Amino acid sequence: MLMSNTDRPARLHYMANGFRVLTPGDHVTCAVSGARIAIEDLRYWDVASQRAFASPTLASEAMAPR
Repeated sequence: MLMSNTDRPARLHYMANGFRVLTPGDHVTCAVSGARIAIEDLRYWDVASQRAFASPTLASEAMAPR
């Protein structure tokens, strides 16, 4: 039986130049805003904390020193 990945969150391992899919799905969740990010639109993540971000602004804010 084939399972659809539609409307299922993916689990990814983020690396410096890409990511590896650990659990198939069609989106991940932004660590800051909680927005759904389609896998094909995912461009921003933090390798050290293994978090995804919906925009460069959110990524910069989240990774800024405090």
